[in-house]
Amino acid sequence: MPPKTKLTREKIIEAAVQTVRESGADALNARDLAQRLGCSTQPIFSNFASMGEVRLAVVAEADKLYEEMCRREIESAKYPPYKASGMAYIRFAAEEKELFKLLYMRDRREESLPSEADSRMTSTVMGNTGLEKQDAELFHLEMWAFVHGIAVMIATNYFPLEWELISSILTDAYQGLKSRFAKE
Repeated sequence: MPPKTKLTREKIIEAAVQTVRESGADALNARDLAQRLGCSTQPIFSNFASMGEVRLAVVAEADKLYEEMCRREIESAKYPPYKASGMAYIRFAAEEKELFKLLYMRDRREESLPSEADSRMTSTVMGNTGLEKQDAELFHLEMWAFVHGIAVMIATNYFPLEWELISSILTDAYQGLKSRFAKE
């Protein structure tokens, strides 16, 4: 009899991410995950203390996938880096609807804000516009709220938009904010 293949944390996370992609975060449970993996629930709980820990691992993996999409969008140089990050956020909402919902459409009161990414974006805004830090932070907050609204509309199939129109809308919003802040 051949030895049983040991399921790794990575394989379990991969299967859990696929479950969320296909059926949403609410569909992730030990029984269905074990069925997807072709095993009992025992290997899952040998690798993870609880399904809560599995969910946290899925969130971390989804975040890596988003960061990779953002990196690729920026490296493509189709848009300036700040705009590319917004386009990547919207693209992630379009291409990974359920992972987007898991990351950005859930109660996050107990979590700290992602300060490193916000700091990078604030610095980018400061460099692009000449604004001081406080104004650049507000500029980014307003721009991010705008981008998030479009992403949510895309992720929930509320209002489909073409990429060229999204690009144009983001440029208009950016230029409008830039003009407003320049007058102040």
